[in-house]
Amino acid sequence: MSTLLAPPAEQRLRLSGISWETYERLLAEHEGRQSPRFTYDRGELEIMVISFEHEEANRLLHDLFTVLAEERGIDFVNAGSSTLKREDLDRGFEPDTCIYIRSAGSIRGKRRIELPRDPAPDLVIEVDITSPSIAKMEIYKAMGVPEVWRYDATSLRFFALENGKYVARAESTVLPGLTSEVASRFIEDARLEPRTVWNRKVREWAKAHPA
Repeated sequence: MSTLLAPPAEQRLRLSGISWETYERLLAEHEGRQSPRFTYDRGELEIMVISFEHEEANRLLHDLFTVLAEERGIDFVNAGSSTLKREDLDRGFEPDTCIYIRSAGSIRGKRRIELPRDPAPDLVIEVDITSPSIAKMEIYKAMGVPEVWRYDATSLRFFALENGKYVARAESTVLPGLTSEVASRFIEDARLEPRTVWNRKVREWAKAHPA
């Protein structure tokens, strides 16, 4: 059974009854490509083709984190949309962006991330301009991702993993002091301002709001 949705921002195809072996084969056939992206959850497979709108938002969020982390002297490894999968959980996903912070030292220099031998990323950035057909937050929770940023084209929300469930928070835990309101405003500003002006504004905010 399959369902195809084709909104302007994202195209999603959902397939049921897919084996882990088929999922692995699809990953191998598309290795090194930015699109499509695959999400697998115990036999359910979502294939997503991303658009400019989707990827622009992802890059802006990536840049926002990078500028703030650099200004605060926070070490990190950006693993991008690396495939993260665990056969023991029968789940896998390719995030828009994932970042290692506390465990950056253990990831730096690796050519491939292999869960659960390697840790899960400390932060996953997810752009959901349309609603995902697979509940990705359950996958992130199962893999132990401490924080998720979710952007829906209008606002950015922070979710922290607490006592086995994600709790919405007004402030990021990986970048203390950064609120969802401030971050959302930065993303909106970035769509209207030259990047050099925007970068300078973010850096000035970081200097004025040290952790």
